[in-house]
Order: sequence, then structure tokens, then C-alpha cells
Amino acid sequence: MAIKIENHTQVKLPKGTEERIAGIMDSLPREHLRGIDRIRLVDSINDPRLKSVQQRTELPGLYHPRQGGQPAWLEIAVGALLPRSQPFFKRIMPRLSFKGNLAAILFSLVGQHYYLTLRHSVKRGQIEASVRAYTEKHLRLWNDRQHGLRARLFKPLQPTLEKWARALQKKASAERKKSQSA
Repeated sequence: MAIKIENHTQVKLPKGTEERIAGIMDSLPREHLRGIDRIRLVDSINDPRLKSVQQRTELPGLYHPRQGGQPAWLEIAVGALLPRSQPFFKRIMPRLSFKGNLAAILFSLVGQHYYLTLRHSVKRGQIEASVRAYTEKHLRLWNDRQHGLRARLFKPLQPTLEKWARALQKKASAERKKSQSA
């Protein structure tokens, strides 16, 4: 059964957004999508489970688990991905990175679904790290498929770049700890 994509947003979406979503979902294994009924695109997420208004406006996506007879579904806030009330030069960067951000949100929401409903061996405390690893893995695979030639050209450099990234993250976390303790 195909996943329905419902567009309930007033924001002007880039061309082919629904086809892009379908393509992103096709890159995932079919068994990970079992039980997801629809993807709803909205301006901002209005859910009574969210406490503050700031959370509602900044939250890019929300996973709604199966409840009773209603199947699980995903909700994506396009207003968080494509801000409207900012000047042009601040709106251009989110538009340019829309496809990648949309893919990351979809992978993380499907990862939540997968680890909460289909993988029972993962404990509650390990879900966040598992979803993050799932998102990174599938985002890397999707990116390699999207940029075939570029991915093959930079594949030999990837271990060096990842090593540099780990060193920078380690240095940044040390700086954060140093500034928090001071």
C-alpha cells in the first residue's frame, strides 16, 4: 500500500516536493515503512502534547504512533523548513537546503517508527541514539544515490574528512565543558 501525501500547507512548496517525498520513501526498506499510513505537510505543528508555542513553531516534524484503529502517520511542518517572514537573503539558504532537510526529517521520523514499533530489542534510553544512527546511515545512502559521480569522486577522501570532523567535535565539546565549568 502506498503512503498518502497530504498537503495542508499555505506555504508555496518547491516544484516536485511530493514526488521528492515519494522518492525519499522509496529509498527506505519497505519493512521499515510497514504501518505508516500517510505523510501530512502542514504550516506548523499544532499538537496538544507540545507544551510551548515556541516548540510548535520550531518543530520540523512529529511522529504520530498508531492509536486504536488509526494507523501511524508522519507530520512535517513546512513553516519550520521554509521560513516566510524573513528577508530574502535569509530565506534563500533554507530553500537551497530544502531537499536535504526534508530527507533528514523523513528518515528520522521513519527511524522513530521503526525503533518504537518494529524493533523491540531496543530499550527506551537507547532509542534516540539509534534513531540518530539510522538517520545518518540512510541519509548517507540516499545522498550517494542522488550524487553518484560526486560521491564516487570524494569516496577516497571521506575517511580523512570524517577524522577531521571527529577531531573538531571533540575540540568543540571540550570547549563547551570548559566554558560551562568556568
